[in-house]
Parts: sequence; structure tokens; C-alpha cells
Amino acid sequence: MASTALCALPHAERGLLQTPSADLKFPFTTTCGKQLRSTGAATRGLLSRLQTSAPTVRILSSKSFSQSIPSCLWKLGRLNHVAIAVPDLEKAQSLYKDVLGAQVSETVALPEHGVYTVFVELGNTKLELLHPLGEKSPIASFLQKNKTGGMHHICIEVDDIKAAMTELKKKKIRVLSEEPKIGAHGKPVIFLHPKDCHGVLVELEQA
Repeated sequence: MASTALCALPHAERGLLQTPSADLKFPFTTTCGKQLRSTGAATRGLLSRLQTSAPTVRILSSKSFSQSIPSCLWKLGRLNHVAIAVPDLEKAQSLYKDVLGAQVSETVALPEHGVYTVFVELGNTKLELLHPLGEKSPIASFLQKNKTGGMHHICIEVDDIKAAMTELKKKKIRVLSEEPKIGAHGKPVIFLHPKDCHGVLVELEQA
């Protein structure tokens, strides 16, 4: 029945239904191709803009970073000791030796500095107990303001105390003596003004 209906159609229409022409197929294919090519071009353009606008990250090498730090002719070393002014040296010695069980040195007089010193050995550093020696002792004036005693200064080692002294003076750090003096360990030491060191009296000692 379908063949009879087909035969009833005009010849031109029968040919159109039996053999789809290229005019019916290719217009659809061509349109899709154009759309795909257009989409691909737009994607490539977006990627190109993203690559162009991406921020540039600059990686600093350790070499360039180290070159920006000014080199010194001297270096700070370890913390040598923390000094504590005490009004009663014997009681202080007894506290650290008999109560706390630390190793405590004998008393050493340092007339040049106006102090008696005692060292308390610790695992990673030392404590220095200071007591006035003489009327002009700097520890005496300290104890007048601090009746029960307290921390007096910290001592840090340096590998070249002369170079440290010269450079610190150039940087407007006041040194409390014209030349290094011999300290409690028999080594040259200098003291830096506490007002230039955020309120702390700093002693530098030749390592």
C-alpha cells in the first residue's frame, strides 16, 4: 500500500523522498561545523587573554636575598651569662647551691669594675651574681634603686670585639668605655648604653 501511494506521487516528489539530496544533508553539517569552529576560536581567544593577563611571579633566589643583607666584620655568638645584682652575696650563693642544687663558683673580686662576682653554672648558660665592691661601685647605685636586687645586664659573646666596638659607634650605639676592659673571665668586654638597647644593659665579651 505504501508503494502504491508512492507511485501516485509526481516523479519529482518521488525522487526527493527516495534519495535525499545533498541539499538536505550538507546545510546542517556546514552550520554545525561553523558553530564548532566559532566556539574553538572563542576558547583559544579566552586562553590567550588569560595567559596574557596572568600575574608574573618573581622567584627570589637565596643568593639575591643574601646579597641584600649588609655584611658585618663581626658576629654575635652565644649568650654567655645573665647578671643579677644581689644585696647579700652569701644568701644568694646559698640559694643557688644549697636550695636549687646548682654548681656555684667561688667569689672573685674585680676592683676595676667595682664588683664581687659569683658564677652559677647552668646547662646552657650561666648566672653571674654581682655585689658592690667599693664606694663607687655601679652595683651600689643599682641596689639603691632596687633594694632587693634584680637583673643587671646580659652578656653576649662576639668573635671580634674591636670590630664590634668600631661598627657600633658608627651606628650611634654608645659604648660605656673608650677601650675594652678585662672582664670576669679574663677576656676583653665592653658595655652598651641601655638607652640604645631598649632598656637593657648589654655586655659584649670576646669569645
